[in-house]
Amino acid sequence: MEIRKFENIQETLYTDVLPNGLTINVVTKPVWLKCFALFATGYGGADRRFNLGGQWVDTPAGVAHFLEHKMFDTPDGDNALAVLSANGAQPNAFTSNSMTAYYFESTQGFYDNLRTLLSFVSVPYFTPESVEKEQGIIGQEIRMIEDNPGFVVYLNLMKSLYARNPIRDSVAGSIESIAQITDKTLYDCHRIFYNPSNMVLCVAGDVDPERISAMAAEILPKEPGEVPQRDYGEKEGPLPVKTRTEVNMEVSAPQFIFGSKVFQAEKGAPLLRQKLTVNLALRCLMGRSSPFYARLYAQGLLNNDFGYDLDYSGGYGTIMAGGESSDPEKVISELSKEVSAVADKGLDEALFSRIKKAAYGSRLRSLGSFGVLCQNLAEGKFAGYCDLDAFHVLEEITVSEVRDFIANNLAQDKLAMSVVHPLH
Repeated sequence: MEIRKFENIQETLYTDVLPNGLTINVVTKPVWLKCFALFATGYGGADRRFNLGGQWVDTPAGVAHFLEHKMFDTPDGDNALAVLSANGAQPNAFTSNSMTAYYFESTQGFYDNLRTLLSFVSVPYFTPESVEKEQGIIGQEIRMIEDNPGFVVYLNLMKSLYARNPIRDSVAGSIESIAQITDKTLYDCHRIFYNPSNMVLCVAGDVDPERISAMAAEILPKEPGEVPQRDYGEKEGPLPVKTRTEVNMEVSAPQFIFGSKVFQAEKGAPLLRQKLTVNLALRCLMGRSSPFYARLYAQGLLNNDFGYDLDYSGGYGTIMAGGESSDPEKVISELSKEVSAVADKGLDEALFSRIKKAAYGSRLRSLGSFGVLCQNLAEGKFAGYCDLDAFHVLEEITVSEVRDFIANNLAQDKLAMSVVHPLH
């Protein structure tokens, strides 16, 4: 087991790679009462076409999310969520475009709960009847989110940015796509993607790393599986497919989201540096302490719900920002002016220094959120880097790197915008 001490942040990371290929990351937190465990597979909504054993396999949209729902069923009729909850844990799961994760937090019975987590995620149990029942349940969920303005404005942006990449479709799929899912589909995708070579276990708390590693080796399959190659389709161009998408729904004020796509850096250290650079760029350009946000907030064009995000999946990074505004077109026009000014004159050095310190402090505080810590470690594993290295990489990023990123990736021709207008 490898032990890395990060003196700059006073954290210790224990890493083990089992003979079956599973990576285990444990951050020990002495004297803390709570413990957190996250068991994740590098399989998400975008992973619909893949090569296994020399053969290409195509699956309908929504399989990863459907599989997440069904994994809590067990052969003895129990529901793993109920078992974990009864033992004092707070369990849950999520599916993104790039990852499916199962996790729990507890202050007691940690090792019993960890055994339950590892057991139910590694042993699938599906029947044609249970799949048919779940199709009805997820179908209702899909209908609900399709009526949600926040979901509609997001999905319309993705369809505006991408021509073919599967991230332009909902992670949950559609009524039509989930109707194609069978128990065989789920068993096949579990066998392919839920093999230990394609998974990571991340734990934070006052725990014994050696005991965790031994438990995983005992419960999980002994042999490594083949990690499939993904195919996200023909490479996308740098410009959006469509610059504007507008619809009308039951909202009290226009909701908008704009964004651009980023060509992903090589996995490992270059990708970590790119992610941190993008985060600094967004903070400098449109964060709460930026001149852009302060000016538009004072003018009543933005309010407290304005925010931004960065998602890496499907082989691309996607920048998104939005909220409510009486005049979304004015917002994006003002942003474009801000980007042009940065490209021409550079970033204010004092602002960059403050933003960089704030970003470091924010990341340092997040170490106290075990869920965020474990999720970041899992994402880093699948992207080829250790997330705890972010602190020293962040210190190395220069103002010119951030300025160049803003000028090259957020110019007006790179942006698409999606708007949901009120019906009246």
